[in-house]
Amino acid sequence: MGEFIDLKAADGQSVPAYVARPAGAPRGAVVVLQEIFGVNSHIRSVADGYAAEGYLAVAPSTFHRVKPDVELGYAEGDMKAGFALKGAVEALPAPGVLQDIQAAIDHGAQAGKVGIVGYCWGGLLSWRAACMLKGLSAAAVYYGGGVTTPEETARQPQVPVIAHFGDQDQHIPLDGVEAFKKAHPKVEVHIYHANHGFNCDQRGAYDAEAARLARERTLAFFGRHVA
Repeated sequence: MGEFIDLKAADGQSVPAYVARPAGAPRGAVVVLQEIFGVNSHIRSVADGYAAEGYLAVAPSTFHRVKPDVELGYAEGDMKAGFALKGAVEALPAPGVLQDIQAAIDHGAQAGKVGIVGYCWGGLLSWRAACMLKGLSAAAVYYGGGVTTPEETARQPQVPVIAHFGDQDQHIPLDGVEAFKKAHPKVEVHIYHANHGFNCDQRGAYDAEAARLARERTLAFFGRHVA
């Protein structure tokens, strides 16, 4: 359904992005932000899923500035490689990868309003995008690692946000989620009886019911704010 294209960031950097187009006229666009495993088969399938719902889906390679063509699996070695790449991207001088995400938002704007959804590290980037970037109408955050830290909680979103967390997530303690909810009463926060990564059907943490419900809620949310 999709193909890779090259976007151009504000600093001139070329940024590959997987783009999936709907069958008919798009009802808007959704930028899909990867986990620490690259724009792999799972993220491409997520983008395809949003295209099937009528959105132009754009999944930029947020690792490209430090390493091109990253496509990892979910074994222990992949985890280590992904964390190292994430650390390298986070260490880039500002605005770093945010300008690549902005390029994806700008590309999506050809379809109308733009929403953004991110998973794991992509959830953190989706939150930052909601607070710092232009051209968005809504943002969805799936178990964003780091979102509940004081530094990130202090940010203020400029668009409506929906956030999904798992109560079994060892990476995001529930007390941090509760503090995030208290700091952002307008953010639509949902907590599932699930682990980190519950949306990914290629991971052992996959929870079909939590994934279904979170997707249903996210689609309804985008239907209100993007479509």
